[in-house]
Amino acid sequence: MCVSAAVALWLVAKAVGWFLAHWWLLLVAAVIAVLAGIGWWQQRAQRAQWEQAQARVLRYGLSQLDALAHRQFEYAIRDLMRRDGCADAVQVGGQGDLGADVKATDPLGRRWVIQCKHRRYGQRGAAVGTPELQVLNGTGRPVHKADVVVMVTNGRITQPGQVFARQQRLHLVDRTLLGAWASGARPLWELLPALPPPRRPSARS
Repeated sequence: MCVSAAVALWLVAKAVGWFLAHWWLLLVAAVIAVLAGIGWWQQRAQRAQWEQAQARVLRYGLSQLDALAHRQFEYAIRDLMRRDGCADAVQVGGQGDLGADVKATDPLGRRWVIQCKHRRYGQRGAAVGTPELQVLNGTGRPVHKADVVVMVTNGRITQPGQVFARQQRLHLVDRTLLGAWASGARPLWELLPALPPPRRPSARS
């Protein structure tokens, strides 16, 4: 054990001596590391700026949305919410989603829960009716704690469904409103009536 300790001390002493004799190598390595870190940070910042710029100009036509699969449609709605300033917008749809396909928090602090109903044939597809809205109504606020509960479809919503939505304070985005939102630059909360008040003061207040 003493021999091992002596060998270890000798190796440490040799290493220290070598580093003292070649201190400039450490300096060069440190400079390279700093430059590499700066370069990585700049690339990350540029990538974030590019992604933000791409999000600001995101547009979808109805024909593009019609051509998507259902899951892709959910991601498109998520991306539109991110475009509008909901940095935390996330796609959560899938088995056991309890009526929520997209969740987000808008810049005014309101929590959104969105259910997406994609229709392959758009306006000619099956209309979204009261049963689907009842499921959303049963989970949107009680389970997901949403301030704004929304049904989005690239198709139609039945008249009874529209009546039910008004009674339960659900917000509907049908094909017409979806087209205006997806192809324009206005956030969804500027297109929907009777939204709940902000959770935090706005910059304009």
